[in-house]
This record gives sequence, C-alpha cells and structure tokens, in this order.
Amino acid sequence: MAFWKSWRVRIILFLAVLGPGFITANVDNDAGGIFTYSQAGAAYGYTLLWTMIPITLALIVVQEMCARMGVVTGKGLSDLIREEFGLRMTFVVLMLLVVVNFTNVITEFSGIAGSMSLFHLSKYVSVPVCAVLVWALVVKGDYKKVEKIFLIASVFYIAYIIAGVLSEPNWHAALVETVKLPPRNVWGDKSYVYTTVAVIGTTITPWMQFYLQSSIVEKGVSVKQYKASRLDVIVGSIFTDVVAWFIVVACAATLFTHGIKDIPDASVAAQAMKPLAGDYAFILFAAGLFNASLFAASILPLSTAYTVCEGMGFESGLDKTFKEAPFFYWFYTLLIALGAAVVLIPNFPMLKVAILSQVLNGLLLPVVLIFMLRLINKHELMGKYTNTVWLNVVAWATAIIVIGLSAVMVFNSLKTVISG
Repeated sequence: MAFWKSWRVRIILFLAVLGPGFITANVDNDAGGIFTYSQAGAAYGYTLLWTMIPITLALIVVQEMCARMGVVTGKGLSDLIREEFGLRMTFVVLMLLVVVNFTNVITEFSGIAGSMSLFHLSKYVSVPVCAVLVWALVVKGDYKKVEKIFLIASVFYIAYIIAGVLSEPNWHAALVETVKLPPRNVWGDKSYVYTTVAVIGTTITPWMQFYLQSSIVEKGVSVKQYKASRLDVIVGSIFTDVVAWFIVVACAATLFTHGIKDIPDASVAAQAMKPLAGDYAFILFAAGLFNASLFAASILPLSTAYTVCEGMGFESGLDKTFKEAPFFYWFYTLLIALGAAVVLIPNFPMLKVAILSQVLNGLLLPVVLIFMLRLINKHELMGKYTNTVWLNVVAWATAIIVIGLSAVMVFNSLKTVISG
C-alpha cells in the first residue's frame, strides 16, 4: 500500500511540473529539424540512425542544467547573465539572439506555407491566418492555458511515428543501424560528414536554453519539485528524438528505397512520399510539418520576448496583461508580423534564409553554452546544486563536441553560400 502511495505522489508531482522540458524539446523538431531528418533518411537510408543516441544524451545534459538553474535561482538565463556578467555583455548576446531567432521565425512561417500548399492552400491565406492565431493564443491566454495548448501540440508529433509505421520500413535494419557505429570508410564522404553534423547539430539551439529556463521560472517550479522537473526534461528529450528517429525511418523506407535522395525542403519529402507510402502517410507527414511549424512559430517569438525582457529588466510573462508588460507583448507582436510578412514576399530566397539561420545558430550556441557552464558552477549562485565533477566532465565534453559540430556547420554553410 505504501509503495503505491509513494508512486502516486511521484506521478502527481511529475504531472504538476510537466510542460517546460517536454515542450522545449519537442519544438526542437521544427521545420528546419524535420527537413534535416528527412534529408538524412532520403540520402543515406538507415545509416545515420546511430546519431539518435548521442543526440538524446546531449539534449538531456544541456537541458537539465538549464532546468536546474531555473529551479534553484528562480531567474531566467538572460537575467542571470545580466547580473553576473554585466549589462553590456548581456546586450550584445541579446542582439545576436534577436537576429538569430528572427531568421528562425521566418523559417517556421515558411514551413507553414509549404505544408499548407500541399493541401492546395495559398501562402497568402495560410500565413496571415496562422500569424493571427499564434498572436491571439499568447496575447489573449494566460500561462496555464497556453501551456496546455503547447502540450497538445507536442502530442501531435505522434503523427510522424504513425507515418513511419505506415511506410513499412525494414525494422531489423533500422534497429541494427541505431546501435551500430558506421564503418570508417564513410568518413571520407564529405556529404555524409556534413549530413551527420547537421543531424546532431540541429538538436541544440541557443533559444531553447533561454525558453526552458524562463518557462520553468514562470511556472513557479520549486526546488522540492526539481526531480520531477528533471524527469520532464528527460521524457521530453527521449520523446522528441523517438519522433526524429521515425522521421528518418519513414524517409529511408520510401524516398531512399526508390532513389529519391535529394529534397529541397520537408514539404517536398511529404509530397514525394504520397505515391510510395499512400495517402495516409502523406497526410500525417504533411500535417506533422504544419503542426511543428505552427508550434515553433508560437514558441520562438515568445522565447525571444522573454529573453529580451529579462535581460533588459522589463516586465514579462503570459500571466501579465498588455498594460502590465507592454514591451513584452509588442515585441512578440512585431516578431510575428515581420516574420509572416517576409514569407509573403514573392520569390523570397527561403533556402538562403534557412542556411543563414543555421550559420547564426552555430555562431551563438558556443557563447550560450559557456555562459551556462560558468553560471551553473558558481557556488554563491547554485549552492549545493552546482555540477558534480563527473557531471562537469560530461557537460564540458558535450559542450566541446557541440561547439565543434557548430563550427563545422558554420564552415560548410558559409561555403555553400559562397559557392552558390
């Protein structure tokens, strides 16, 4: 009886803090992420599935640190950077983050346009309508209502799992490639190396760390609830990468198998899948892309508004009214309006913007990770919740690997832009 009572308490505690970690990890599978995973499956079949294990571990390590800082300090990441490193440094980081996030917002609205075009709906209808929906969701709702909607949106990623099953993959080959390291000779293939870097590098982005910590603070998660909050991060990271695994599998079983190895964006992957896996797989893949793009188009501007307001000392939060936090809501509105407007420009070079956002993410991420690692090891800030020696070893190793991958991504992306 005591055993079941103990587990019931644990489940209640977990459900009470469920949200920030699960939502943040799932937004990682945005339009850009889905395209990267789709291209990996189309170009190399099942052979890149081994990347899912290090991806999951890296995501858990980085996100857990952010969650712990939010719970212990009760402050957002940009707030801590301002207090510990000064306003000037904070301002520089914030300006970089705004530019990076704005290019990502444009990419998400592009994903909305692409996914809806598969259902024969013009971007001149889908983008403005979705922009208004996204704006109304945040401006008219409070934190609890918005979080519930975001959690529902996270669950809709199951569409990709079903699409993967409907594609009838070779399960044995997929599972073997997941746990088997690739042969040494593949590292001589520059395209394979670039795709590997892109798949791993698309996992951790600068905005995620700021949003996770801010949402934990606004949710009011206490130190007593930290273990449940950590479980929220772990469950979210595993779920989002299971979804990523199925996206690779679906494209490997259909596009790669039929010789379609190069796709310009995720919507083309869905379209190409239709005659190969059937209408249901196509609908699920396309609907998943729309959900992911709309979801990220909500979160990215919100994350940016949180970060800027915290860093500059302005009022912020979904539980505040427009009058109480005018800069927060106006800035959020501006990001959505401009992001949607850019996508509506005829013949706008969306692919170049997507590459640019990847470059900028790669440049800013090392800075954010170093700030995080310095903050979480400050005893006067974190007390007994600083990293242990072994956790520091894992965290710094993860940071160094991610920084290295980001550098390679930046180099390859710049080379693509220059050669193009």
